[in-house]
Amino acid sequence: MTQKVLITGGAGFIGNHLAGELLEAGHRVRVLDNLASQVHGEDAALPSDLPAGVEMVRGDVRSPADVRRAIKDIDVVYHFAASVGVGQSMYQIRHYTDNNNVGTASLLEALAEQKPRRLIVASSMSLYGEGVYRAPDGTLHQDVSRNLERLRFHDWEPRDAAGQVLEPVATPETKRPNLASVYALSKFDQEQLCLIFGRAYGVPTVALRFFNVYGPGQALSNPYTGVMAIFASRLLNGKAPLIFEDGNQRRDFVHVSDVVRCCRLAMERERIDGETFNVGSGENFSVAEIARQMARSLGKAYLEPEITMKYRQGDIRHCFADIGKARELLGYQPSVTLGQGINDLAEWLAGRSAVDRTAEAGGELAQRGLAI
Repeated sequence: MTQKVLITGGAGFIGNHLAGELLEAGHRVRVLDNLASQVHGEDAALPSDLPAGVEMVRGDVRSPADVRRAIKDIDVVYHFAASVGVGQSMYQIRHYTDNNNVGTASLLEALAEQKPRRLIVASSMSLYGEGVYRAPDGTLHQDVSRNLERLRFHDWEPRDAAGQVLEPVATPETKRPNLASVYALSKFDQEQLCLIFGRAYGVPTVALRFFNVYGPGQALSNPYTGVMAIFASRLLNGKAPLIFEDGNQRRDFVHVSDVVRCCRLAMERERIDGETFNVGSGENFSVAEIARQMARSLGKAYLEPEITMKYRQGDIRHCFADIGKARELLGYQPSVTLGQGINDLAEWLAGRSAVDRTAEAGGELAQRGLAI
């Protein structure tokens, strides 16, 4: 059945791809986006890569008038509008809280008057903080945090009370949140506001916890976007990727085409109301491995990563996804391997340019004592 779908923040990286996926599936798509300069550039107009057939509403999710205009006659809402960036959130506290938390509240107040058939909210792996760890005796630890003094001496790995190094394991949706940054807090609030709203108003609602999404279309000049785009920006400018800590922190990197397929499944599947799902690849790699693969794919293998041995407030050591629940209830199965995905990204990057603002972003953190 054809649905009329609204994607807030739909001109952004994932929303743009999702719009194309839904159009191909025969749905009608409207996008609400304020075209923020940090993502779309200073002279942002209608994004040239927005799929043909998408209805664009330029507006702000915090504006009741803009939201009312955008939700008119809508069946399904994907709420993707958010400011993104762990580091930046630690000093632009009001902006992140206003855009993410207040923006979500504004959207939900409007939806209470015109209930959609389904609401799907983009959540984030950041709300987990550190992932799940296993101690040498086999016990699992969910509430791991690292000691700041140990971090000052470059002792990066989480340890148990006896000082033994803990082994990271895949993190399921049942892990308790451990909010390590303002961004993480705001994403948890977005998720929970939507789930609470769904229960109260009888609107089937699903939360998708995205892990590290990458692929063509990322904002290359935004220093607070995904790590692959940041590495690409450096490499395109002939500079080595900058890596915090020692580069051995492990993450789950998932191609955007797999992510948007999962988003579509969340709209189509029944009996998943009120559920949260991890959306990842089910694999994990070190950040240093990713930097080296990116350099090889772009023909810049001579640019070895620059390991800063610095810690940023809000960063975590290891977190990667257990996607068993999404496989079982959504029928989600990632299909793009890391090698295929990086080659796909490299092809898109060919001939493109980027403004490298990595040093500028690092300076903001250092100035405020948020990088040690």
